[in-house]
Amino acid sequence: MSPLPPIPAPTFAKTVDGADFPVRRVFCVGRNYAEHAREMGRDPDREPPFFFTKWAETVVPDGALVPYPQKTANFHYEAELVVAIGRSGRDIPAAAALGHVFGYATGLDMTRRDLQLQARSEGRPWDTGKNVEASSPLGLIHPVATLGAADRGAIELTVNGVVKQKADLADLIWPVADIVAFLSGLYRLEPGDLIYTGTPAGVGPVVAGDAIVVTIDGLSPLAVTIGPPAA
Repeated sequence: MSPLPPIPAPTFAKTVDGADFPVRRVFCVGRNYAEHAREMGRDPDREPPFFFTKWAETVVPDGALVPYPQKTANFHYEAELVVAIGRSGRDIPAAAALGHVFGYATGLDMTRRDLQLQARSEGRPWDTGKNVEASSPLGLIHPVATLGAADRGAIELTVNGVVKQKADLADLIWPVADIVAFLSGLYRLEPGDLIYTGTPAGVGPVVAGDAIVVTIDGLSPLAVTIGPPAA
């Protein structure tokens, strides 16, 4: 009998103090800033949030080289605040939701925009546009115990030093507590879950060689470079 192939190692993120944070699942919130909803051709009214998921293995660290993925000619950046869950719960009240948060980090939701828009126009899931290798870069996680709540502060993204996205966390249509509460009504949240909370207006394409930097007040910056297509 042939031996089984090796099981891939689990994905770990890093905290600001150097500890490992095992990544369990990645949830992403769609269109959670009004101006971004408008630029995507949608109504920014406060309708119930919606979510899509990614593999844990899409998470890559600060400093990573992100390969330009195949089957796209329109690879977009999306700067995001990321919530790291530290305590499990289901049907969590919004008033108690922040007690389930371990910490926060800067993040990127890299997107094959052409594939996403094609799927959207055909009423199909967004998986091929969103769930692609190395598409969820993540900065260092700052524990709530040292950071406090991430409910306001500038979020900014630059490409090759040019500002492309700039907003404030206070502009989130659904703030962190509401997101955690709503999502926990759909799934039992568990330690290791990551929630990418949505991106401001200003999304756009990148090409191989572009340097992306995401900053959020109070958090470590996230810097990645777009590389050539992976072999």
